[in-house]
Amino acid sequence: MTLVLGIESSCDETAVALVTADGRVLAERIASQEAEHRPFGGVVPELAARAHAERVGPMVEAVLADAGVALADVDAVAATAGPGLVGGVMVGLVTGKALAFAAGKPLWGVNHLEGHALSPRLVAPELQFPYLLLLVSGGHCQLIAVEGVGAYRRLATTIDDAAGEAFDKVAKMLGLGFPGGPAVENAARQGDPKSVPLPRPLVGSGEPHFSFAGLKTAVLRAVESGRHAVPDIAASFQAAVTDCLSDRTARAVRAMPEATALVVAGGGGADGAGRAALEAVASAHGLPFIAPPLKLCTDNAAMIAWAAQERIAAGFAPEADPQARPRWPLDPAAEPVRGAGVKA
Repeated sequence: MTLVLGIESSCDETAVALVTADGRVLAERIASQEAEHRPFGGVVPELAARAHAERVGPMVEAVLADAGVALADVDAVAATAGPGLVGGVMVGLVTGKALAFAAGKPLWGVNHLEGHALSPRLVAPELQFPYLLLLVSGGHCQLIAVEGVGAYRRLATTIDDAAGEAFDKVAKMLGLGFPGGPAVENAARQGDPKSVPLPRPLVGSGEPHFSFAGLKTAVLRAVESGRHAVPDIAASFQAAVTDCLSDRTARAVRAMPEATALVVAGGGGADGAGRAALEAVASAHGLPFIAPPLKLCTDNAAMIAWAAQERIAAGFAPEADPQARPRWPLDPAAEPVRGAGVKA
């Protein structure tokens, strides 16, 4: 059975995993860099790259030891080749190239977003194409028709900030620390989601896309007014984002009647309130709702190894010499939208 060693280093988590063709994760390790970046209120690319370089080698050794296998027993190596912070991507990709060369094994340069897009099939093998994916990861907030391995059609994207970026910026405004998503969600548990009137950009609009910049500005005004408690602002902001995600996703469901399921993936999929609202959208349209466990929503190497397994099973051949890419859209043919620039 094919065994793939996966490496992920696109942002601030170094991760290594061993995954079989039938979806068993034999061993995995993830090293967070939250402590290094917290003083700066966000990820510092140079610090992230250095941390990856220090950790990835020992982590590969540890994962192989955990699984009781040697590098020679691995059938292929997979490493994130983008998108992401290019310094960190290069660390993982160069490590993958060195391991593959030393072992005489093929190297798969994996699109980090494809890892997220296919990760639900790692835990739900019954999930069939095509399915509708809400991908909420870092600087990306997209609705994608996943029509097959390597076949992605973008239905919507953000025209400005992504949801994750908005969470990070709001957390900073509220003095909640880094990373923003969990910090805002924790504060929101103590607040009233109806206490602060905030806009829901593009909700009900005929335009399919997302927009969070105006919501972020409204939060800043609420903070500056001094009239609202931090938990109330956090709860109201979280409710507004959830409403935006639900409305835009429901529109995409109606535009994709052939969808077999509604799937959410990426770090934004770890938000508890958001998951509940999206599950309600799926139920209202008679669709199964699938979300990977939380450890597969954040950056991890199991999804990178699994994406390579999916491509092997689908008969793809690995790229001869994959290069690190800071930008790598799943649907390169998608038309740019107003305001989105290179993030589209």
